[in-house]
Amino acid sequence: MQTVLEHLEGTAALAGQFALPFGGDEQARLAGMLHDIGKYSEAFQSRLQGSSCTVDHSTAGAQEAFRLRQPEAAFAIAGHHSGLPDGGSSTDRSERPTLFGRLKKAVEPCEAWSREVQPSLSSAKRPAQIAPDNLSEAFYTRMLYSCLVDADFLDTEAFMREEPAPRGGYAPLSDLFQKLRQHIAPWLTPSNALNRKRCEILQRCLDAGRERPAGLYTLTVPTGGGKTVSSLAFALAHAVAHNLSRVIYVIPYTSIIDQTADTFRSILGDENVLEHHSGADYFASDDAVDAALYRKSLATENWDAPVIVTTAVQFFESLYSNRPSRCRKLHNIANSVVIFDEAQTLPIHSLLPCVEAIGQLVQSYRVTAVLCTATQPALQPLFAQLAPRLSMQELCPDTQSLYDFFHRTTLCQAGALSEEALASRLNAQPQTLCVVNRRSTAQKLYAMLEAEGRYCLTTLLCPADRKRLLNEIRARLLDGKPCRVVSTSLIEAGVDVDFPAAWREEAGLDSILQTAGRCNREGLRPAAESLVTIFRLEGQRAPAMIRPNVDSTRNVLSHFADPASPQAIEAYFSFYRTLKGDDALDQKGILDAFRRGYQGCALPFATVAEQFHLIDSPTVTLYLSLQESQPLIAQLQAGRPSRALYRKLGQYAVQIYPSHLQALLDAGAAELLDGASYRLTDPSLYDRNTGLSLEVDTGNALLI
Repeated sequence: MQTVLEHLEGTAALAGQFALPFGGDEQARLAGMLHDIGKYSEAFQSRLQGSSCTVDHSTAGAQEAFRLRQPEAAFAIAGHHSGLPDGGSSTDRSERPTLFGRLKKAVEPCEAWSREVQPSLSSAKRPAQIAPDNLSEAFYTRMLYSCLVDADFLDTEAFMREEPAPRGGYAPLSDLFQKLRQHIAPWLTPSNALNRKRCEILQRCLDAGRERPAGLYTLTVPTGGGKTVSSLAFALAHAVAHNLSRVIYVIPYTSIIDQTADTFRSILGDENVLEHHSGADYFASDDAVDAALYRKSLATENWDAPVIVTTAVQFFESLYSNRPSRCRKLHNIANSVVIFDEAQTLPIHSLLPCVEAIGQLVQSYRVTAVLCTATQPALQPLFAQLAPRLSMQELCPDTQSLYDFFHRTTLCQAGALSEEALASRLNAQPQTLCVVNRRSTAQKLYAMLEAEGRYCLTTLLCPADRKRLLNEIRARLLDGKPCRVVSTSLIEAGVDVDFPAAWREEAGLDSILQTAGRCNREGLRPAAESLVTIFRLEGQRAPAMIRPNVDSTRNVLSHFADPASPQAIEAYFSFYRTLKGDDALDQKGILDAFRRGYQGCALPFATVAEQFHLIDSPTVTLYLSLQESQPLIAQLQAGRPSRALYRKLGQYAVQIYPSHLQALLDAGAAELLDGASYRLTDPSLYDRNTGLSLEVDTGNALLI
């Protein structure tokens, strides 16, 4: 039987260890010693003896921490099970769930805790580098909270298990760096100009990793320059040189995360790379659990692996969350190298909160951050505003010469085209890519293409089918077979394909250039013959959400002879942000909610967590009744849900808008599955080559 004191001391020791990299160890130890002192109460002891009463065991510790003038610890303790609360105000009554409300709540006095615990408490100081403003205070409180909840869980886990959980035991980063050096060694004697330039970029990143101090960097490398491996090289070299703990690779979309993770696994070994996103599955089967997969499953809880590959949604929403499960890993972001791949995709509506979070990590938590992209989004003015102590530096400063070398396509404009005229031009090219703005357009154009080698890629396809089709596309391109692909923007960011020609419906300049990155990717054809054609469809306006992007692109096209040049890209992002206005960069007012309070509430952790969503689209999960998914759906219907099951099912799901769902429900083609997600009951509405139909015949519904 573990005593309360043993648990407090074990938690305090771990929490202090976790907070040491950013100097929060004293306050973390104090939070650990106080977090469960409410368990000394007679009511809680009665519960241990079988009483069914509910006991609040966290308020007592929060009150004591506040009495000791440790408000950050008070927040962490108050929320270590239920989530960080809003601060509230001094006028809040005791029944309010805010911190100030909890501070007024009556708790049972207990002499035992003061005899055992109080003598061990000493004054704890906040780290000197934490700025005295509400944003920095909130960020630090969340980091302290992360240390406490992870330590609390791990200490309990160690006591409850008969044998230690399979955590840790990874290769040190120095060994992983050596694996990388062995992998790239054959590249360092390149046989052609393209590979020589790639090796030059790679060597610069290796040198910069060893020589540059911790800080904020950009890596602006044109598509085809090998930035994925080069950025990993910088990260590992830098982590080893500065004694950092891990490398975290943040990727915008789950549709491209597998490709990067596969690359890293091939270099570093599968056991050292952790994918953390909705599609990652770390359970071998329901009956037998593979030990290596189980270790990875545990690592998703607190990111204790050496190399993490995750999504921007997982990363930033965790940093603004208030829940123990989401915040538990945050302390392991400290003392790391964080690479933000395709940095231009950070959503405009949350751009300021994202920049603020990166600035906080670099300034106060021993993080080196790298914004990695072919189209750098010109964020220096925002960092100067929010993190004035930072200076952004480019790892490969000769951006113009790199652009000149990797210039492999020619942008041209076709003006307005009908869908029929566009399809005719696509059919005239044996291999071509066409990227459009709407899923419905993609499906219509697909139907007009010659049957052999035609493909349609949209988010109306489930992840399993998208992967299958992309593999077929790559094989046909390599074999020189007919291959005509109509896709939405999901193919643009980081998908490794190489077409001789490409078409792009009017969009933001960054999107157009990302499409261009799928054309003549290996530079095997002259740039003048590798055309990327911009067009607009007759009778259609750009979707409302990207009209400012289109207007900004038109502005650049009217002022720059070469819209793909670095100068044009910088002008595009600057004009675009001006067009949107400052308020659009933080639509939910996340930063102001912490700076000024929210409706009279100081440090509104719970409120902000509800409001901050990186992808602000009200989509619903629809599971498909496919051969592979039927057994999984049956498990869910039988009342056996699990995190592993949902991850597996995610490979056979599409995200749809409420109006689309309602049409399916009205047609009797879908049904509620588990209270939050739905199942497609009419299999004829899903085609494994084109995805879920957008046309639903509601006349088939049976009205009762």
